[in-house]
Order: sequence, then structure tokens, then C-alpha cells
Amino acid sequence: MAATQVAHAVDQASLVGLFPSGTTLDATGALVLGGVPVAELAETYGTPALIVDEAQIRARARQYADGLAARWPNSRATFASKAFPCTAVYRLLAQEGLGIDVAGGGELTLALAAGADPAGLVVHGNAKTEEELRLAVEAGAGTIVVDNFDDIDKLETILKSTGGEQGVLVRVTPDIRPDTHEAVSTGQNGSKFGLLLPQAREAIARLRGSDRLRLDGVHVHVGSQILDLEPFAQAVEAVAELGEFAVYDLGGGLGSRYTYTDHPPTVEAYLDAMIDVAKRLLPADARILIEPGRSMVAESGVSLYRVVSVKRGGGHTFVAVDGGMGDNLEVSLYQQRFEAAVATRPTGQGERCRLVGRHCESGDTLSADVPLDDPRVGDLIAVPVTGAYTYSLSNNYNGARRPPVVLVRDGEHRAVVRRETYADLMRRDLP
Repeated sequence: MAATQVAHAVDQASLVGLFPSGTTLDATGALVLGGVPVAELAETYGTPALIVDEAQIRARARQYADGLAARWPNSRATFASKAFPCTAVYRLLAQEGLGIDVAGGGELTLALAAGADPAGLVVHGNAKTEEELRLAVEAGAGTIVVDNFDDIDKLETILKSTGGEQGVLVRVTPDIRPDTHEAVSTGQNGSKFGLLLPQAREAIARLRGSDRLRLDGVHVHVGSQILDLEPFAQAVEAVAELGEFAVYDLGGGLGSRYTYTDHPPTVEAYLDAMIDVAKRLLPADARILIEPGRSMVAESGVSLYRVVSVKRGGGHTFVAVDGGMGDNLEVSLYQQRFEAAVATRPTGQGERCRLVGRHCESGDTLSADVPLDDPRVGDLIAVPVTGAYTYSLSNNYNGARRPPVVLVRDGEHRAVVRRETYADLMRRDLP
């Protein structure tokens, strides 16, 4: 046994508990995702690959939609699609009756291509171009969130030429800073998003005088990966100060359980925290929207890699795989911690390793100080909780080909995004 081999407090059950709820172990102790052995998935689709448990996403969608409706009947859960803007995911969540939140023309186009109801679209962005706004208006998007006064100017110009009326919400910056990474904190003074309360009141007054823009209400979102409830309640209190409206969009931001030490609130506790305040402060006949993103999809995803090299020396063990920051940029961007396991030996114990990627950056680390059971070249490595933002942020650094997305359910599997080819990398280059 290597000198760095140590006992680890996490047992196998705790490790498997980080994977999608349908995950089991086969007779050899290897992971089975959505009824499909990991070895079969790797053989069929290669590595790296993003495996997504369809049943997990559907169950979470129903949990949000049904839980919200039970607490506030005039409501709708809306998927914040930047977390996973894949047409198959758009289609799946539209089938579950969710609205779709899009940020930019690309997400809008993908959502429409997947069959999302335009009336259920909520269009976001702090720097929406005239082209994107025109696309949203012409597509019949139900709601556009006004982030600044320039949005109002552009929309009024567009509607003069297209005719008709457009429903809008005013995004409010309530000066609330949740305990999360600075890059995903959006509700504080100094955020690039939304309007502080004095400016929000000014925008509301202006919109009430518009003959083309219909002010439906207000929107608030204070950040992402939030692991306590108080900021959500405070956000409802802040928008209540602005008066009575037909619609209150309370955003999203509930955190996901990435590691053994993360203990995010349950969906039920999250809904209780907001709706309890809403029942006290908001009009009883108002419509409430919420926009879960990360917490809708994160726990459904598992990234599979193949070990390319194991290098020991100087008190360190580096386990290098065939992916990295090209398919999971969250570690580099947000210092997000991920757990990992040898997929055929997910014991929760083993040698403390630095799981690193193939890219030419020292910061290309997938997980630091993670126990891996006797890692060897050729082993499959599984990293759980990668359903949110890994696909969104995937890139071609060092000419990496972005991995496929594979849905699994009830022992069946199918690719919904194919692996990029080298020809794909050249497709946009001109002679």
C-alpha cells in the first residue's frame, strides 16, 4: 500500500448517495446509472461523457411544480435554462409543464426548437441586443425582464414597428448578498444585474405610462448555489415594498449538494421560506413564478472519464484523465468542489489523489485531495453532480472536442448530443 493510502471517513453508501437517486451497484460493485452499467456507457459513447438520469430531472421538476402549486395555486415553476441549455432537456422540462427562462437569443432559439411554449418563456439578460429583443417579441415570448432603461427604449422602438403589446417585469436589485461565490452573487449593490429600488420605482412609473409595454410585475434573483434560506425570504420582502402587481417572479438560486459536507435546504423548505413571506406581504391573487436552474439538473448528471496517467512523487499522486476544464470549468471559475470515484470500485476510500485534466493549465483540476481506490491507467472515473453548467461552459481549449450528452432511464440509454469531431472544430474556419 502506498504511503499516501489513508482511511477515509466516507463509506460507500455516502459516496453513492451523491449520484442520481436511481444509481445502484452491480454484482461486481461497479456503478449502474439509470439501470445501465458504467462500462456499457463508456464502451458505447467513449469518454469523457456526460451521463444524465432522465428520471431524476423529471422527479425534480414535479417536486418544484407540485410543491409550488400546493402552496400558491396561481403559480408556475420556470426552468432557468442557462444551467443546461440542451434541446433534449428543454423538451423534457416542457413536457413536465415548466416554463423556460432564457438568457439571450441562442437559448431562446434552442427552447423554441425543442417545442417550448413561447407564452411560457421568460427572457433575461443585462445586455440584450435589439436583435435579441426583436427575436423575442416576434416569437411571442410571454415575458421579457427589463434589466435597465435601455431595454425599455429598445422595446418601445421595436413595438412601434411590429405593433401589439409586450408583457414585462422589472428586475429589482434588493441589495442582498447571500453567502455564495462572488461570481454567482447577483442581488447586491454593485451587481451588473437589475435596478436598485429607487431606479426600479422610476422604471415602474415609466412603464405604467407606456402604451406598448404592459407592466406585469417585478423580478428578483439574488444568486446561485445558496445554502441558507434567509436571503430568499429577504428578497420577497424587498419586492413587496414596491407595491402590488399581477406577477412576482422570485427567481431561483437554491444550492445543490456537491460534496459530503454540503447540506442545502430541501425544495420544500425553500418553497416554504418564500411562500410564507409571500402570504403575508403579497397580494393573494398575484401570480408567482420561480426559476430553479442548478438545483433542477445538477444532481442528475455524472461525468465519466478514463484514466490516462497516474503519477506519484513528492508526496503527491496525480490521476490524469481524458477530460478536464474543457468539459467542467466550474472548478476553475468558481472553485467548486467535486467528489469522484473509480467507477468500478466506488468504495469511498483510498489513496488521496489530485484528479487532474488533460489541458495545459496548472489550474486544470477536477478534484483535489479526493480518495480513489487504487487508481490505474484505463480505469473509469465517475464525477457526480455535474448536470448543471458543465455543458453550458464546455469549450474547445487545446482543441478539445466537447463530449456527448447521454440520457439514461430504466436500463435504456441514448445520446442526445453527439461528441464533437475534429471536422466540427474546423467547420467555422475560413480558407
